[in-house]
Amino acid sequence: MKSLWLENQQLTFREDVPIPVPRAGEALIRVSLAGICSTDLELLRGYHPFRGIPGHEFVGVVVSSPSDKSWMGKRVVGEINIACGECATCRAGLPRHCEQRKTLGIHAWNGSFAENLLLPVSNLHPVPAQLPDKLAVFSEPLAAACEILEQIHLDHQQRVLLIGAGRLGQLVAQVLQNTGCQLDVVIRHLNQHALLARRNITTLTEPAIGEKKYDLVVEATGTFQGFTLARKCVRPRGTIVLKSTYQGSQEVNFSSIVVDELSLVGSRCGPFEPALNLLAAGKVDPSPLIEAVYPIEQGLAAFEHAARPGVLKILLQP
Repeated sequence: MKSLWLENQQLTFREDVPIPVPRAGEALIRVSLAGICSTDLELLRGYHPFRGIPGHEFVGVVVSSPSDKSWMGKRVVGEINIACGECATCRAGLPRHCEQRKTLGIHAWNGSFAENLLLPVSNLHPVPAQLPDKLAVFSEPLAAACEILEQIHLDHQQRVLLIGAGRLGQLVAQVLQNTGCQLDVVIRHLNQHALLARRNITTLTEPAIGEKKYDLVVEATGTFQGFTLARKCVRPRGTIVLKSTYQGSQEVNFSSIVVDELSLVGSRCGPFEPALNLLAAGKVDPSPLIEAVYPIEQGLAAFEHAARPGVLKILLQP
């Protein structure tokens, strides 16, 4: 089958990768659309030593499911963490933190930049009939944005700063706006401002931000400089939510965090049902984020496009 293959930080297009065969409890999914995200770009830079087919944002159709025929022909999206189901973390109801987990297109499991992929049927979520593929493909990153609301309670009185208005940040901004909080978003590019202004979301440049002003700061830049800025902007006894993963080690002044009694919250993957509900209800609209759709044969050009500064969502169509 046609696919993109990552090995030794080199991405190639291949047509000789065998179509995977589902085992009991798994489904074979024909990929309709797949999205390139910052994690995929970081894999090329050595963020994690992955060999195989990258990609973890997708929408597709189940074409084979040996042990559960009810999924056949259904459009689906899927959670990316493949849990063992047996470790203490899984038994505690935290499969996304499974001690032995594999991760679609990131760790030990081939991903979505291919004509087909495998996932356990327990990872699948049906796509509402009224939801087009170009919106459904955003389910995974939108679920990650929704995870913030699973961890933090927000209301209209809270002052919230979002640092980072890129691929993920644009979705986070829409999710936060729906809570009615007092939201400001830090931007770096004019297209980011234009997209947020369409939804009446207030934008700021870094020099205009007030120090120690915000109850909650969400850091979604993908850079450690974003955390440094978040630290300056959060008030004493405030909270910083970290949506970024940083390559390598970083130096942090933890004494100041203790003195200001700050809460640091790591935030990763999230719940798919709220994400699908927001998309189906039109409360989040990611379609303006799509800048281009490439066929899988032009996947290398798609990655080059996605890596340009300020570019938002690039999709692949196997």
